Amino acid sequence: MIIDLNTKGFVNYLLLPFSAIFYLLSLVRKQLYHTGLLTAHNFDTPVVVVGNITVGGTGKTPIAIALVEHFKQQGKKVGVVSRGYGRKLRSPASQLVDKNSKVDEVGDEPMLIYWQAKVAVMVNKNRAQAVRDLITQHKVDIIISDDGLQHYAMGRSVEIAVIDGKRRFGNGFFLPAGPLRESITKLNSVDFVINNGAQHSGEFSSKLTPKTFINLSTGATQALDFFNNQTCYGVAGIGHPQRFFDTLSELGVTVKPHAFADHYAFTQEDLNFTEDYPIIMSAKDCVKCRQFATQQMWYLHSEVNLSDDFLTKLDAKL
Repeated sequence: MIIDLNTKGFVNYLLLPFSAIFYLLSLVRKQLYHTGLLTAHNFDTPVVVVGNITVGGTGKTPIAIALVEHFKQQGKKVGVVSRGYGRKLRSPASQLVDKNSKVDEVGDEPMLIYWQAKVAVMVNKNRAQAVRDLITQHKVDIIISDDGLQHYAMGRSVEIAVIDGKRRFGNGFFLPAGPLRESITKLNSVDFVINNGAQHSGEFSSKLTPKTFINLSTGATQALDFFNNQTCYGVAGIGHPQRFFDTLSELGVTVKPHAFADHYAFTQEDLNFTEDYPIIMSAKDCVKCRQFATQQMWYLHSEVNLSDDFLTKLDAKL
């Protein structure tokens, strides 16, 4: 059963007792780190956490990639750590993502970051260990943590919380009745709040801007009007698929949408559709389809625009 975390329906209210337990446990855990009963590992190398206080897609990974590019332009050697959500390997050892890595071993978001940002990406459920391994093995100047706002064992220099500009905090309930991982008051203590897709007082706005269509098989690129007035299958296994389908529609595509669960592990059979229309997917999905890609498969390459004001203040903070 799929539960709508943006509404306050009957099932949501039934789950509120479990939300209360989740909230209390998270509060106790946070307090244990605050009092020092649980240890937070701090590092001489700056660690910038890009996370969120809700489940579902807020657009944090593209923002993490944009920050990698920002620091690379300054001549810094950048590394990225990630939990690698959904990966099958359960080894406590950190795993470095490389060109031979498989998505089911490292996770789709770390693979996407590696392919797009071309930096060292270290995967470990224990993010503090991943940070240590990046520092010792790759001598990085700065580390970006893709997610990990609630991973208090990992010390950090800067906390950035990303909010979905349209959905914001859903129905305002904690998991599992709603989307909240922790209280909205957390936003008062982070260094920066980025609003993805809208404007709100006290928050820096960002926007994911489409750049080009790229063929998954050949690597050929096409302008954004290439599929104008064409019928195409839209495929999205991300936190908020409708946003992707809306973007395609805004680009003039007649979309036949096919939404999958976030982090869905695609197989070739999933994309065997009845008609011979082009298939357009998100960048996060394309890394899971490279092994069986055909010339009918494309992905939409997009980049995040971050304000100069935000980047200036971030640099000053570091």
